[in-house]
Amino acid sequence: MKLATYKDGSRDGQLVVVSRDLATAHYATGIAARLQQALDDWGFAAPQLQDLYESLNGGKARHAFPFEPRRCMAPLPRAYQWADGSAYINHVELVRRARNAEVPESFYTDPLMYQGGSDDFLGPCDDVVVPKEDYGIDFEAEVAVITGDVPMQATPDQALDGIRLLLLANDVSLRNLIPPELAKGFGFFQSKPATAFSPVAVTPDELGDAWQGGRLHLTLQSTWNGRRVGMCEAGPEMTFHFGQLIAHICKTRNVRAGSIVGSGTVSNKGVEKDGRTDWPKGYSCIAEKRAIETIQDGKPSTGFMRFGDTIRIEMKGKDGQSIFGAIEQKIAQPG
Repeated sequence: MKLATYKDGSRDGQLVVVSRDLATAHYATGIAARLQQALDDWGFAAPQLQDLYESLNGGKARHAFPFEPRRCMAPLPRAYQWADGSAYINHVELVRRARNAEVPESFYTDPLMYQGGSDDFLGPCDDVVVPKEDYGIDFEAEVAVITGDVPMQATPDQALDGIRLLLLANDVSLRNLIPPELAKGFGFFQSKPATAFSPVAVTPDELGDAWQGGRLHLTLQSTWNGRRVGMCEAGPEMTFHFGQLIAHICKTRNVRAGSIVGSGTVSNKGVEKDGRTDWPKGYSCIAEKRAIETIQDGKPSTGFMRFGDTIRIEMKGKDGQSIFGAIEQKIAQPG
């Protein structure tokens, strides 16, 4: 099934069930008013939400209405946890190669992860408000999952069973604030403002054979200022699958229902041709493009985002239909 949250003036919005083709929706108020409520009692709520979903797809839901992504908050407007991994080691390799730094061996066996702010997510069509352009504004196109309860010391396979929903993310980064923060030795903070999520979150069964072994084998599309810059394959080169990422969190703590775990920037390896490496599938963040330019040409030539720029992030199924709806945002000044 597919779920979204409509704006209603409150912090947590109203849960709606969305049809498979993203054309119609129906309030889920009689089952669960908010997505967190459904996640807290998933065994009770999910079958009822599934029944409503099937009625909606069959055209039998009496109070259906046209689905409007611009009315959406993030599917989970605020969460108990937002933990973002860096599951595509190619992204790490590129960034480090561009500054002549080696990748530590441990990065290939132990996932990188940071804990971001989860109290104020952005809806899929909300502006990305940044105080200054010179902070180095960047998008990051990612896949994410929302979990149920997963116990401490869960194995990767057990952790996979705890995945309730999948969605897309724009993990906005302020690149010029990152180096001084990391130099303090305590990780990201001001350099990671509010994250945006796709209009719709979907249950794994909706993805068919594209969902295999904790990886989503579909193409993630990134379009910057109307120009498609990334057609990256999300599945084959994901070094750590979502079960491994969740199990990484569970090493010393329980993961509770309503936790969101991100994949990190979706990234694909380059192709060697005539003594030169090219990246035909493009990029899912500007920092990676700049790393590629540095490797190829000795210096970056692409600037970061400016006020008025737009970003669209979307993933389509094998039938060409949008699965999660699109994140469509504009970079804006405060006020």
